[in-house]
Amino acid sequence: MTDAATQPAVRRGRPGYDRDELITVCVETFNRHGYEGTSMGALARELGISKSAIYHHVSSKEEILDIALTHSLSELESVVEEAGSAGLRPVEEFERILGSSIEVLTRSLPYVTLLLRLRGNSDLEVRALQRRRDITLRLAELVRRAQSDGDLRADIDARTVSRLTMGMVNSIVDWYRPERVASVDALRDHMVSLMLDGLRR
Repeated sequence: MTDAATQPAVRRGRPGYDRDELITVCVETFNRHGYEGTSMGALARELGISKSAIYHHVSSKEEILDIALTHSLSELESVVEEAGSAGLRPVEEFERILGSSIEVLTRSLPYVTLLLRLRGNSDLEVRALQRRRDITLRLAELVRRAQSDGDLRADIDARTVSRLTMGMVNSIVDWYRPERVASVDALRDHMVSLMLDGLRR
């Protein structure tokens, strides 16, 4: 029999979380147990509030996922847009996107972790996966242009380069812990250097 004293207290009435706090806890719960395997009841227990209190902020579990994915994708897409408007050479734009993406992953780790674990099980997830692919395709185009400029070696397929580099960046969600890294700046610089040193002519 479960000891009632060990269960989180359920807050009645108006929720004790603001919307952003609630979404963050839900995202962390999805990451631990899987989105498909997490019910609204499980979220309520994790939050220590009633399901009706969750519905004060969102209409459904899918809306929580939508908000979370929009959060991470918008940050990553902003990185691409800002680099593209900076008037940089293709190789510099590629480097800027990689470095800024690393900063996004370390800053919004739970949200990007959820994004990277999608399997395309709904229309919402399929759309999110396509937005991810668009970023990778943009990187591939930059690699092709940098190869044409003579700034990157041309003996490696550009799409392979973009997949490998983003795979390395995305691996951050599996091992990054703030307490294990001296600084995000140092991590960013080391990773970008490691990736680009093998690609430069």
